[in-house]
This record gives sequence, C-alpha cells and structure tokens, in this order.
Amino acid sequence: MPYSNIDKNKSKLNPHVSVDCVIFGFDFDELKVLLIERENLSVEGGLSIRNFSLPGNLISDDENLDQSAKRVLYELTGLTNIYLEQFYAFGDPERVKRKQDTEWLKSIREEPSARVITVAYYSLVKLDAYSPTAASFAKKAEWYPITTIPALAFDHNHIVNKAFETLKSRLQSQPLGFELLPEKFTLGQLQKLYEIILGNELDKRNFRRKILNKKILIPLIEKQKGVPHKQAQLFMFDKEKYEEVKNTYFGFDF
Repeated sequence: MPYSNIDKNKSKLNPHVSVDCVIFGFDFDELKVLLIERENLSVEGGLSIRNFSLPGNLISDDENLDQSAKRVLYELTGLTNIYLEQFYAFGDPERVKRKQDTEWLKSIREEPSARVITVAYYSLVKLDAYSPTAASFAKKAEWYPITTIPALAFDHNHIVNKAFETLKSRLQSQPLGFELLPEKFTLGQLQKLYEIILGNELDKRNFRRKILNKKILIPLIEKQKGVPHKQAQLFMFDKEKYEEVKNTYFGFDF
C-alpha cells in the first residue's frame, strides 16, 4: 500500500495543523463531493446522529503538506493517485470548538482542545474511475450532491463552499471541466457540466462555437451508444494542443 497508517512511535502527529480534502465528481446530472461518515457518532437523547465531514486529519511532523493530504485521503477513503491542489488555509480560533466536535475529538486525539489550522486541497476526479472505501475513523465514504450537502463537522461546510468558489473561478480560465468527464464525451455533456458549476443556463450555439474555436477538442467518428435520443458525436480533450496554446489562453468567457 502506498500510504500506510501512521506508526505513532515513529511519526508524531502535529496537533495544530491538519489537511482537509474536497474531492469533486460529476455523474452527468449533478456535481458531487466525497464525504465521510465518522465512526464515533454523537448521541443526543439516546439517539445516534449521523456525523459527516470531509476526508481530513492532522499532518505528521515528518511529512510535507502534499504528502499528508495524499496519506490522509488514502487512509480514510482508499483513494490514491489523485491530483490534489492546495487552495486555502482556514484558521478561525473557534473552528474546532463546537461541543459535538470537541467530544468526538476526545476519542481520537491526544490534544483535543488544541487550536487547529487546516490547509485545504481540492481535486477533480472521474466518478467511474474511483471507488472510495472507508477506513480508519471513517465509517462510510459516499458521494453527495453539492446542492444537498448535510451539516458537516467543524467548518467543513465553509471549506466546501470555498472550494466550489475556487472551482467556479478557475473553470473560466482553465479547462478543468475535462478532468470531471470521461475520456470521450459529447458537447451536450460538457455544456451541462459548465452550467451546473457556473450556475447559469448557456446558449447552445454560443457555447459550441466558443468551445470549438478554442481548438482543444478532438472530434471523433464515434457517437453515443445506448441512448434513447439521437446519438451525439463524441469528442476528446486535446491536452497536447492545450499545452501549446495555454500561455495565450484567454479562458472560457461564457
């Protein structure tokens, strides 16, 4: 395994710094975020309450931040070989002070009352390429539509919102959307992804004209299969062409 659980005798966890990962996926209908259900559940009135958070944990003193993010994501979800990019740091003194969170921290941390600053990462993955498997203190690892994210631990709802703002901004200057689609896709699928992330309905003709004018798509002879409507032409993202033009690339001004 590329990332094993930390041996506390050899590697000390830093009680003041953590990493949290916002993993986005797209199923052609909705943008989704990977959440974990924490194994230690809060109890109120004798009833168990489902307790969700982003995949995250403390860093180790012998790792850099990127190494910690990859290790933590692997330990909690089994996901590996995923590109992660830092996008923000969260350091509100009260971010881990809610009663339900401090009670949970007592069960897994040596210093549950320590102030924790978290460095957040985001990633875009193809849903059909990854099958999360919960481990460590994660009871479950599941994809949730970004429009119906439940109340999360700590300030994780704020982190998700900030990650989505970052994705929305960068989508208009970089071809990030292709990281969420399968290798072969239709222009309709690409347009729907942009509409969901940007929050706007886009004119079909205008979208197709602008995206094709970028010259970063490879048109294929193949068409969709097994669909109840007219089969649409398939395309592929031309990464080599994008590398040639990215220094003069002006983004997607839809």
